[in-house]
Amino acid sequence: MTSPELERLTEIGSLKHEPPSRHEYDGLVRSARARLLDAAGADIAIESRFDLAYNASHALALAALRRLGYRSENRHIVFQVLPHTANLKATDWRLLSKCHQRRNLAEYEGVVDVDERLVGDLLRVAQTLLDAVASLPPPPE
Repeated sequence: MTSPELERLTEIGSLKHEPPSRHEYDGLVRSARARLLDAAGADIAIESRFDLAYNASHALALAALRRLGYRSENRHIVFQVLPHTANLKATDWRLLSKCHQRRNLAEYEGVVDVDERLVGDLLRVAQTLLDAVASLPPPPE
């Protein structure tokens, strides 16, 4: 299954075609579910909750992309195409983009700039994304 938007991204090298793998898809969704459960726990550090929720969101976004037979080496693109892969609203993928920037600052520059509101918003969007992915047909076995 393709879309004109995703095909344009393959033409410029932002995405590449790769046959979907049900095993990979199931693993990404399973990992995301576990991380979201852990991220919801108030007994761990906010930075850890953010990391867990961010990585769960990325796994779900990648699952949505992979089920259509595409792959990207760029994490931001995986979030950016969510309106086309999981019917996610622009406001939701923009929050994921903001979190991607915050994650990069923490990961590469040691600047951790997260608070309860951001983590709460991230958890809400991650759950929306999980619901969206769960409503889509998985790739064939």
